[in-house]
Amino acid sequence: MPRDKLQPGIVHLGLGAFARAHTAVMTENAMLASGDSDWGITGVTQRSDTVARQLAPQDGLFTVTERGSGAAPLRIVSSIVEAISGRDNPRAVTDHIAAPSTSVVTLTVTEKGYRIDPHTGTLNINDDQVRADLAGQAPQTSIGQITRGLQARARTDAGPLTVVSCDNLPGNGELTARLVHAFAAALPSAEADPLVSWLDANVTFPNTMVDRMVPATTAGDLDAVERVLGLRDEAAVVAEPFLQWVIEDNFAARRPRWEDAGALFSSDVAAWEAAKLRLLNASHSMLAYLGLATGKQTISDAVREDAFLTACAGMMAREALPTISLPQGLDGEAYCAQVLSRFANPALGHTTAKVGSDGSQKIGLRLLTTVRRNLDAGSEPRWAALAVAAWMHHVASTPAADLNDPLAAELQAALPATRTAATVVPALLGCRSIFDGGLAAHRGFSDLLTHWYRIIDTHGLDGLRNEINHG
Repeated sequence: MPRDKLQPGIVHLGLGAFARAHTAVMTENAMLASGDSDWGITGVTQRSDTVARQLAPQDGLFTVTERGSGAAPLRIVSSIVEAISGRDNPRAVTDHIAAPSTSVVTLTVTEKGYRIDPHTGTLNINDDQVRADLAGQAPQTSIGQITRGLQARARTDAGPLTVVSCDNLPGNGELTARLVHAFAAALPSAEADPLVSWLDANVTFPNTMVDRMVPATTAGDLDAVERVLGLRDEAAVVAEPFLQWVIEDNFAARRPRWEDAGALFSSDVAAWEAAKLRLLNASHSMLAYLGLATGKQTISDAVREDAFLTACAGMMAREALPTISLPQGLDGEAYCAQVLSRFANPALGHTTAKVGSDGSQKIGLRLLTTVRRNLDAGSEPRWAALAVAAWMHHVASTPAADLNDPLAAELQAALPATRTAATVVPALLGCRSIFDGGLAAHRGFSDLLTHWYRIIDTHGLDGLRNEINHG
């Protein structure tokens, strides 16, 4: 895209590798296809300023390297016009959201970035940073930045705006709307009442489903890009060739023609979300925790283990697919086969440790829905229970300081001193932030978890192979 023609129109919160390999690429492709250059991206880093520091001396330019069958040549992406550290320049973030030229805010801040209260499903207003944002500090949380930016927009009559979540959460648009409204409503009434009315009339939150595997960039990846490009790109990203974006057509103002870049606008995003969460994401988590329990470093290593492939395929085919209403046009069996093929791509190097992080925020959405649906139907969720048991083993066997999870302290506090299947399973089932009372009290589910945990803990890989293949 010619940089001299590019004008800012999007603010993106959470400028990680996925955003650069997915949303930035799709937006540039849309501008190239439509000839509309008004959709330059102002990217905002959240917890760390690393990406902003990497992109600043490169004028926002970075490369995307595809790996796997059908990979395109290395490309330079130019859709990011500015990169800001949200931690260090929060006022600049709200100013950009409030700018009349901004019509869309997108975000990829991961599940924990939404500051959700796991007990209520809405904004955790007792979170220290949320409380500080409500008290008037320059906002540090993504929900605070969005809401304060919209508040400034309302005061200056800058026009309507659309907020587009691109995170793996069911009803991600509806969730974001709920959190923003909760933040606005928690302000003093003199601020809250006019802001809530303005939000209702001027802001929309379409649901979306995004899909592309984007592993963490390594030093070797940077070296490989330098050999091809002849220049060092500190912000380079690596991705698989596959790229998908399903979007609800619910926009309050102008938007890029993402459909020209291959995005699908659908009135049934929920069905696409459910399929991805309970087939692809659930399988990703299963392979991560089985891999972590047996010394597999990458997802491709884990899926090449025949027993794990069998368990993964069994969970999708016999437990998830029968309890999902698939969107029109999606062949369930073909989708499952494609998922396993994508996982087997060794060029991505997607680590089990990375995929297995933040498990407390993921297993409910990815695995426990399948467990509940099967239990309600009188079926045994054998394979989904294996995945949950493997997560439990990961939590119980990881040193407290090394457990990468926002609920690490709560999980560690729940664990008994002596950690066996008989003690760990009921202890973790008692964590109401993750398991509801019905699941915790279900004897059949508890027995399955205990059975699988014992095999993992006492017999390891050989025991899992024997039980999966012959049990």
